Amino acid sequence: MLVNMNDVLYPAKKGKYAVGLFNAVNLELARGIIAAAENSQSPVIMGTAEVLLPYGPLEEVSYYLIPMAKKANVPVVIHLDHGLKKETCLKALELGFSSIMYDCSTDSYEDNVRKVKEMADIAHSYGATIEGELGHVGDNPDSAEGSAHINPADFYTDPRMAKDFVDKTGVDALAIAVGTAHGAYKLPPKLDFERINTIAHTVDVPLVLHGGSGTGDENLRKAVRSGIQKVNLATELIVAGKEELEGFIKDPNFDKWKLIPAFKKGYKDRLAHYVELFDQAGKAWG
Repeated sequence: MLVNMNDVLYPAKKGKYAVGLFNAVNLELARGIIAAAENSQSPVIMGTAEVLLPYGPLEEVSYYLIPMAKKANVPVVIHLDHGLKKETCLKALELGFSSIMYDCSTDSYEDNVRKVKEMADIAHSYGATIEGELGHVGDNPDSAEGSAHINPADFYTDPRMAKDFVDKTGVDALAIAVGTAHGAYKLPPKLDFERINTIAHTVDVPLVLHGGSGTGDENLRKAVRSGIQKVNLATELIVAGKEELEGFIKDPNFDKWKLIPAFKKGYKDRLAHYVELFDQAGKAWG
């Protein structure tokens, strides 16, 4: 069933669990995500990001993401993550995405508020939800977003500004910077759990943690307990798929038609781990 973020994140906020966002830049990844969600009767957020469009153009991924969400027997949000341009966000809405993120976090605070407020009004007119980001989540060297030119600690989210931002923009969910970064970590990050808790008690909307890969199970559990309702994961799942595939092709007589299913299995199995970790299993209908 195709739904928007409010349909899955407000029950998560009330129930003190989180829902994962997983990228699906091709059909097999989407199949793996839907299968894991249906097997566990879990809500799920599935989509792509602007930096991933070279690997799966927005219009092409919409051909399978939206019909698969509609046919699924669990709630599925189709989300554009880190939309960087207004035009990209508008196209996603026109194609039928049920949720978008308009990432203006590197702009000035005033421009971030102005641009996200404008896009929030548009998204809501489509019946879609919108995520904004305040502060800025950094990048590890191998991240799709770029290089490690930003020290996350320099851009942590200010709780007082968070309330002002939410009130002025009308966003449905807020991505906050609390110590994570996109891509793979050399050392586990140090999350500011007190900041998460403070922001969770300052704003009314669900909170989003970007850069979940490599953060560690205990850190993620504690982040969810502290007030996170949506966790984005990408790198770790892709690595799990790659490792499963590498093991499969060690057999010189491997069946070439099973290459893609082997990758999908690794991706899906790791995804299922996080479905359990976030306590979203069995929460398909709240």
